[in-house]
Amino acid sequence: MPNPSPPRAAALTAASLLLFAALAGCGDDGGSKDVDLSAQKLSWKDCPEPSESEGGGEAPSPLPDGTTWKCATMKAPLDWDKPRGDTIELALIRAQAGGAKDERIGSLLFNFGGPGGSGVAALPAFGQDYEQLRTRYDLVSFDPRGVGRSAGVTCEDSEQLDEYFQQDATPDDDAEQRTLLDNTKEFNEACEENSGKVLPHVRTTDAARDLDLMRQVLGDDKLHYFGISYGTELGGVYAHLFPKKVGRAVFDAVVDPTQNAEQGSLGQARGFQLALDNFAEDCASKPEECPIGDSAQDVKDRIAKLLKDLDRRPIPGDFPRQLTQTAATSGILQALYSQDFWEFLTEGLQQAYDGDGRNLMLLSDSMNGRNQDGEYSNISAANISVNCADDKPRYTSADVRAKLPAFREASPLFGDYLAWGMVGCTDWAVAGAADHPDVSAPGSAPILVVGNTGDPATPYEGARKMAQALGRGVGVELTYKGQGHGAYDSGNKCVRAAVNGYLLNGKVPSNGTVCS
Repeated sequence: MPNPSPPRAAALTAASLLLFAALAGCGDDGGSKDVDLSAQKLSWKDCPEPSESEGGGEAPSPLPDGTTWKCATMKAPLDWDKPRGDTIELALIRAQAGGAKDERIGSLLFNFGGPGGSGVAALPAFGQDYEQLRTRYDLVSFDPRGVGRSAGVTCEDSEQLDEYFQQDATPDDDAEQRTLLDNTKEFNEACEENSGKVLPHVRTTDAARDLDLMRQVLGDDKLHYFGISYGTELGGVYAHLFPKKVGRAVFDAVVDPTQNAEQGSLGQARGFQLALDNFAEDCASKPEECPIGDSAQDVKDRIAKLLKDLDRRPIPGDFPRQLTQTAATSGILQALYSQDFWEFLTEGLQQAYDGDGRNLMLLSDSMNGRNQDGEYSNISAANISVNCADDKPRYTSADVRAKLPAFREASPLFGDYLAWGMVGCTDWAVAGAADHPDVSAPGSAPILVVGNTGDPATPYEGARKMAQALGRGVGVELTYKGQGHGAYDSGNKCVRAAVNGYLLNGKVPSNGTVCS
């Protein structure tokens, strides 16, 4: 999730956000004007420590078999309408295939979502989960344009962001509304001031063209691709633009490509409410492990009361910061991304009820890309930049007030937060491209589309809409009956077998396959 006023909540796995504890600018390389960028050779070297913009931390450790991660940069046009003009550098990471050379299929490119997530930081964090796929593929990921070390967008500094993420994102009166809009405008103006040259060129269509250049530079005839969350939207746009270049592709935790920003936010309100309902039911069934309510409704009522109390009076968080209503809400949302984090939510709520907001604030910091040293990655800046460049609608406070009843019906707890997030693109420097992405891909190879019935961030219905939008014979739907954001990383054997069977052996599952 980008910030307290997002155009839509970021669809990045919670695990990746919790694990990520020299921005590359635009180059005016005069020689690039007469160079075919598809012919460039990548120089793979040992990976440095992730930059602050990527989330910071240590350089990636070798995989269990000793394979080391290598990093490189690839030049791409700043403006794809001027392919021989100024260039930017895109950061890549790779672990080479570990199987027999004659069994190698090619490169498998990953996008883990956001928009705004650093693939250079994410892929090593999840590398062991994809070891079976590495028997036949080089595993490759990248920082998309505007993200991390790929001409990363920068807006406000860390001190300013601390204040920004503490603000009241659910205004109760005209004065609070004006403050929210003023803060949003200030943030957006900072993005333009600091990254104005890049902002017009971070659309998903631009990133899709980067993917095709990447395919060529890596030496592959087809793009083999694993997209998660927002990565499914990027993959769908790629398939629309380059249907004949699609190889074996999997979309997991699927964005609904038929929705505009308002519909997407409303869908997330329903999705996170469902996740909260499931958490509360699970909690109530385990009173010794989860002593924060006598029933599922009591669990939710106590959370609602906590947020209401925090709106009036914050409690101590991570000194000197206070846990505000907004910070607590984003912390709760973060924990709902994965069932693995429900225990941390329980612990955080218990502490908050006793006046200690540190754990909920830690979850909130993870959502917003704040490191332990107090510095922020650029996930929030990149998220809003890509979303606002992609999404045509611009919503006013009057629009939000008119939609509040529908959002509150969808989620009594999160409706206001997600509704007011729609003003995030107000006064943005770049016009939005479209109401929703075009992913129709006639002539493409089959794309396996995996939907999770309990997914809060990309609700299950999106998988069917994506499969249908890709077109007959292209989208192949697989359902996972489970909790959390995404299916493959759940470890479900049925899902793993279906995905691996397709990517490794080309075996397309039957459309409508169900795993539980």
